[in-house]
Amino acid sequence: MKKSLIISLIALFSWVTVMAQESVPADSTLMLSLNEAKQYAVEHNRTVQNAGLSVKQAEAARWQSIASMLPQVSGSLGYTNMCGYEMSLGGMPIPMNPTGDLGIQASMTIGGQQIVGSLISDLAIEMQDVAKSKTVQAIEANVTNVYVNILATQETVELLRKNMVNLETLYKMTENSVKVGAAEQIDADQLSVQVASMESAINTTDRSIEVLKSTLQLLLGVDAKTEIVLTNKLDEILNEEEAMKLLSSELVLEDNYDYALSKKQAELAKKQVTLKAMEYVPSVTGFYQYSAKTYFGEAEGMNMTPPNTVGVTLNVPIWSSGVRAAGVTEKKLAYKAAQNSLADTEDQLRVSDRQYRYDLVSAYDNYKIQKRNIEVTQRVFDNMAKKFEYGYASSLDVTNTSTNLISAQQNYIQALTSMVNAHINLKNLLNK
Repeated sequence: MKKSLIISLIALFSWVTVMAQESVPADSTLMLSLNEAKQYAVEHNRTVQNAGLSVKQAEAARWQSIASMLPQVSGSLGYTNMCGYEMSLGGMPIPMNPTGDLGIQASMTIGGQQIVGSLISDLAIEMQDVAKSKTVQAIEANVTNVYVNILATQETVELLRKNMVNLETLYKMTENSVKVGAAEQIDADQLSVQVASMESAINTTDRSIEVLKSTLQLLLGVDAKTEIVLTNKLDEILNEEEAMKLLSSELVLEDNYDYALSKKQAELAKKQVTLKAMEYVPSVTGFYQYSAKTYFGEAEGMNMTPPNTVGVTLNVPIWSSGVRAAGVTEKKLAYKAAQNSLADTEDQLRVSDRQYRYDLVSAYDNYKIQKRNIEVTQRVFDNMAKKFEYGYASSLDVTNTSTNLISAQQNYIQALTSMVNAHINLKNLLNK
């Protein structure tokens, strides 16, 4: 008894733990690495969920097509009362007593359109599977982009705050020098303006972080009150070697989701031609019907209802005044258009392949330059601050180097974002 109670408690604890993991309360905190964020988005993003529902809808439509070729059975119950009426036959009165009817009918129809329709349903499922994979790829790419942008922007804010501390120190020192007559008021005014500019830059960057976090919440499918903590550092995510290694990979069209969808659409258009042509093919319908009638009066009366009926019908199309021929022609033209779209997709992907490789190389080169530039600009600012502190530089020099530092940090963020986007674009194109 004690052992079973312990087992029950363990099972209950496990169930509560699983339920707690599956649902995130509105005011909770999510601590996610980049890989965990992508996985969470795939499991909870509503766009991905809708893509999964589209696959299930296509599967349900396929079973409808298959079931239409299987026996269909229906039943009926009826009651008839002629209110005491009697029919006269050869001078003999025949009472029309109340009757109850039971009928069961089974039928089965097989035609060329149904067979081809089931094949088209299989193709529709494949298309929805590809569309879902493409949706997952896009969501993961967006999560990566936003995640990296948040980390880069947070890093920028930290740098700006450190510089803000230095500027405020210089400003207070200058104010004290003005009070004792060792510096001019204009120097303090220039530094106060630069402190305000730096503070504005920090506030603007903080607001952009909030916007990015809201975007990430939407991608993850969580409540707006859910706090998201990023556990990865920027250096852990930026793999420059991996990005450059991607340039050696070749474009395989069959691996690309856009090409796969376009190819499936061409196959679907081809099957639509066959489906329309099946209107020329005869269809066969067979049925069995059982009927039973019960009389509620004293006399049975006239019963002309056969208890068992079997029948087979062969429907043969003969003449449609060119309607079927025109329909086949229309589907053939649509198939030709789908082939042209497939060829255009192939050409566009090859052009995009060259463009994305060029963009990645250019973005990587610019990123290295801007990363080096922000390091140099930071050292220049620190050096100028020291010179100003010892009287070897003017407040204008400090203002200029501070402005250059803010500009360098903004350029660094843009270069970093461009490199990440270029990497994602090529990675998605190659489906790596």
